[in-house]
Amino acid sequence: MSFWVRREPERGSLEPSSGIGHWQGPVSRGPALRRGLYTFLLPLASLFGLVVMAYVMRRHMPDWQPVALPWQVWLSTLLLLASSLAFEQARKAARLARLPALRRAVLAAGVLALAFLGSQIWAWADLQQQGGHLAANPAYSFFYLMTALHALHLLGGLVAWSRLRMASRLGTDRAALQLSIQLCAIYWHFLLAVWLVLLGVLVIMA
Repeated sequence: MSFWVRREPERGSLEPSSGIGHWQGPVSRGPALRRGLYTFLLPLASLFGLVVMAYVMRRHMPDWQPVALPWQVWLSTLLLLASSLAFEQARKAARLARLPALRRAVLAAGVLALAFLGSQIWAWADLQQQGGHLAANPAYSFFYLMTALHALHLLGGLVAWSRLRMASRLGTDRAALQLSIQLCAIYWHFLLAVWLVLLGVLVIMA
């Protein structure tokens, strides 16, 4: 995701657009950027779908032993949901040109996402202490694969979030900031949906 960053003209507010020539940047490419993001998400959804299909097929083998999910996965779910909701608050603040509220919401979204990753590491460590090593059981291998793959893509999202955070601190035109927040929010909502599907499969198949 890219940002059209300018010095903030007035503390506590977002500068509106100021002419067609100024917008030969990310804002004028908004529809193309959204299409590009959706184009990226389609194969990503297919990737997670293939992993889920492999999980369902593999569990019918005789060496499969169901995994007792660590309680931290429920904490992770709450944290990721809160992070996604924080992005919605940021979208609302950008729409209303409330820069301080926008900054707080963007910061909260990132902090909650980092906490989600921390809770995932906690869950992995808890499983390790209970003997749930990677090679102990195919079910453990799939649990680590599914959750690590999701965490990896969230890390990628945090790279975009860090740029958004910087743009919100430096000040940027309202429409450009709205676009950046919208793109991040779409990606976050997608990762939340993927996580809920993965968790549902793990719970049902446990």
